[in-house]
Amino acid sequence: MRVPLSWLAEYVDLEPGTTPEDVHAALVSVGLEEEAIHRFELSGPIVVGQVLEYVDEPQSNGKTIRWCQVRVAPEGVDTAADGGPAVHGIVCGAHNFITGDKVVVTLPGSVLPGPFPIAARTTYGHVSDGMIASARELGLGEEHDGILRLTTLGLDPEVGADAISLLGLDDAAVEINVTPDRGYAFSIRGVAREYSHATGADFRDPALAVPPITVASEFPVTIDDQAPVRGHVGATVFVTRVVRGVDPTRPTPAWMIARLKLAGIRSISLVVDITNYVMLELGQPVHGYDLDKLSGGITVRRAGAGEKLTTLDDVTRTLSAEDLLITDDSGPIGLAGVMGGATTEIGDGTTNVLVEAANFDPVSIARTARRHKLPSEASKRFERGVDPSVAVVAAARVVQLLVELAGGVADDLGSLHDATPEVQPIDLPLGFISGLIGLEYTRDEVRESLAEIGASLTETPTGLAVTPPSWRPDLTDKWTLAEEVARIVGYDRIPSVLPVAPPGRGLTRTQTLRRTVANTLASSGHTEVLAYPFVSEKANDLFGAASVVAGAARAGVPQVRVANPLDGEAPFLRTSILPGLLQIAHRNRSRGLTDLAVFEMGTVFRPVAGVEYGAAVVPPGAVRPSAELEAELNAGIPPQPLSVGVVFTGNAVRHQPGQPPIAAGWTDAIAAVRQVALATGVSIEVRQGAHQAMHPGRTAELFVTTDAGEQVVGYAGELLPTVAHEFDLPSVVGVAELDLSAVMAEAGRLITATPIETMPAATQDLSLVVDAAVPAGDVLAAVIDGGGALLERADLVDDYRGTGVPAGKKSLTFALRFRAHDRTLTAAEASDAKLAGVAAAAERFGATLRE
Repeated sequence: MRVPLSWLAEYVDLEPGTTPEDVHAALVSVGLEEEAIHRFELSGPIVVGQVLEYVDEPQSNGKTIRWCQVRVAPEGVDTAADGGPAVHGIVCGAHNFITGDKVVVTLPGSVLPGPFPIAARTTYGHVSDGMIASARELGLGEEHDGILRLTTLGLDPEVGADAISLLGLDDAAVEINVTPDRGYAFSIRGVAREYSHATGADFRDPALAVPPITVASEFPVTIDDQAPVRGHVGATVFVTRVVRGVDPTRPTPAWMIARLKLAGIRSISLVVDITNYVMLELGQPVHGYDLDKLSGGITVRRAGAGEKLTTLDDVTRTLSAEDLLITDDSGPIGLAGVMGGATTEIGDGTTNVLVEAANFDPVSIARTARRHKLPSEASKRFERGVDPSVAVVAAARVVQLLVELAGGVADDLGSLHDATPEVQPIDLPLGFISGLIGLEYTRDEVRESLAEIGASLTETPTGLAVTPPSWRPDLTDKWTLAEEVARIVGYDRIPSVLPVAPPGRGLTRTQTLRRTVANTLASSGHTEVLAYPFVSEKANDLFGAASVVAGAARAGVPQVRVANPLDGEAPFLRTSILPGLLQIAHRNRSRGLTDLAVFEMGTVFRPVAGVEYGAAVVPPGAVRPSAELEAELNAGIPPQPLSVGVVFTGNAVRHQPGQPPIAAGWTDAIAAVRQVALATGVSIEVRQGAHQAMHPGRTAELFVTTDAGEQVVGYAGELLPTVAHEFDLPSVVGVAELDLSAVMAEAGRLITATPIETMPAATQDLSLVVDAAVPAGDVLAAVIDGGGALLERADLVDDYRGTGVPAGKKSLTFALRFRAHDRTLTAAEASDAKLAGVAAAAERFGATLRE
């Protein structure tokens, strides 16, 4: 809301020398946030001039200019405001003036908005000593077809007078941010009242200064709302008044144009400007109809199926059954509270005007404005709540201005429909506000603060019965009343006290493990990101669960579809972290970040096939659900385990002198899994696996050993190249995903420390030849099982396929370490244990020693 200071000063006293910054500071103290300060960015000397004579001079470029002699000082005065002569020679390209017209002259040394400094300059063979200005050049509007003739504004000032003050261009406006609960501040009336609260200055309510209008004959109006939204009737107040003999071609006064401009509204025509002016003044949107274009009376109703309306912006709109309409016998003539219709628009031929001021249901207006993408100054006020008692005053004020400025005559034809529900008093117990705010307020402070905002007070045995004023629909309970008292008395009275943290046990075990995992990955060079949890059905099917056999036909995984998705192409909740991470990797690479190691920790949604989710009854927010209802609500939620995923692209080690680049890949994904295992203290085992989204042979299945046996908790490896290309990623992408909930369930088990061995170890190498399809991890497990208690450690150190190894075979080399707890092993004992491992591998996989 923009508030011109000259307008504000009409309803509340501003101390001499008050600046826009002072007004902002006062309004901030009562909770109205400052936004900006608006001024007409110009400076003088800018004066009233009179065209004495001119000569039309055609130019070689086809343009005709006028060489004008313009008086810029009063008769009998030889010196103008710029120190120059009383008559200036000025070149002008406009032709919409005649000799004797009074115009606005910007003399040398002045500055117009832009900034555009004015100086004497040689042009078209003359020295142009200033400029005759148009409305747009002065910042008054968009009119630029010709210069501004003061007679068109109804002005006949003295030559040489200061045009800045004459046109109201020396005014300024403060802009404030109006929150949704304080719609009354969308008016000069409301802001003046708030300024009075802040400074103690006397407030003069403009609604009390408008003389009432007598209605002798009834204009037919019917409120027929058969389908109210939320049970609220669309219109509770509907006022009409008639003004006849209006001259819509009369100019809008300069002071009104300047105020509207500072308030952010352009001047359109006198009648429209008056309705906009009253809306800004009182906060009540007002609409004017060409009475002669109306067919019969007015009916307020909901739209019917298939109805259409052409609004004032010349757009034909298909209406919804929820839209509230203004209609006559011909059909819809306006979207109530949003925008009028084109059929009854006021034009230059309008002589009789029907003025309408109404109070519409905020929810209905808000939905209509959003449905049709048609925000307007009217809807912005209605959807926040308009004072229902001001509609009659606003209609009378418009009639008053139409009579004064447009030459109209007030008719006794009109109507008043008022079904405003009575405001119920709010019980405010003694001491409640002090207990809530934490500051002791006296009884007088509470009473005076509530009376100051316009509330009616009645003493009760327990405290006060407070009836909020009609312009404050946001005051609905004792808590909002407490906020008003704190605001009016002053927020600066409330002490700043840090709350004392209650004693507790700190973070839960789950919270601690989550933070530990995140900190471990972040400290080792991974960047944490946050992706949207909404994905496509195809992405869920691909990543949500692995096939038992790679490449096998599989049914789609169970998924949860969002009822109102943000993106129609991604309407499902994710069953895997990886699709979102891959989208983030794609977005980063498109911006030149090619070396990525990103991770996300979050919930995934994995419904059980055949189970129906969703509660049949949703309890109101103000009522605590019973234990049975809480159990039902929980049963309607699909399992949401915590998952962590990582994605690697580009280089893990960048190229540098003496160091070739090292590409990121599946080894980095396995390393990240091992870091999670270290952070949680859980032993996560790795073995060859298969996943339809990952590269065959470069996929690891991750599992933990529980009391119930082995449990698969995730997958790691290299993304399938075709899948990587679908995300516009390079062919090699390392990925891993862990069911962190399952991993954390195993965390915290008793860990037995391994004693430090004092006996010397015996080391040997073992090379076995097996079929290429046999997983190396399975061979290693067989060697460990066969090696027995003397085998302390076994590691795979080489996987060779080539010369010396038969086709279809591979050579696996293991580094073995043997040790006894109580003696030094002999070479023979170590060899026997190694051969026992060879025997186990041979029995299981047909392994043979490589010669």
